[in-house]
Amino acid sequence: MNKGGPIIIIEDDLDDQEILTEVFNEINCKNKILFFADGELALDYLTTTEIEPFIIFSDINMPKLNGMQLREKIHENEDLRLKSIPYLFFSTSAEQQHVIDAYSKSIQGFFVKPSSYGELKETIKTIVSYWEACVSPNYVK
Repeated sequence: MNKGGPIIIIEDDLDDQEILTEVFNEINCKNKILFFADGELALDYLTTTEIEPFIIFSDINMPKLNGMQLREKIHENEDLRLKSIPYLFFSTSAEQQHVIDAYSKSIQGFFVKPSSYGELKETIKTIVSYWEACVSPNYVK
C-alpha cells in the first residue's frame, strides 16, 4: 500500500463525483483523487501505470465492468494483488448478496453512502484515517 499514492474512485455519477471532491478537499486529504466512470477505465489505468494507488473506492453498479467484476479482475492479477491496495465498496445500497459476494472476493470494506453531507464527510475521514494508520506489506517489484 502506497499511502502517498492517489485515491481511486470508480463512480459513474457526476454529482457524486463533485460531492466527493468537496469532501476530500474539506478533510484536507493530501492524496490526488482520480475518478473513473467505469470499471474498464479503472482497470486499464491500474494495469498500465506504475503508480501505486493508496485506496480504491468502488461503486457496485457501473456500466461496462461493474464493481464486482472489477474486484475479481484485480484479485486475479498477481501484480495488482501484491500491491495490497485496499479495495472498498462505496455504494448507495447494501443488498445482502452483494455484501456476501464482495467479501468472498477479499474486499477490505463495504460502506453505504450516507445520505447527509456531514455523515459522508465523517465516513470518508474515518476510512482515510484508518488506512493511513494501517501497516501493510511492502511491495517490491
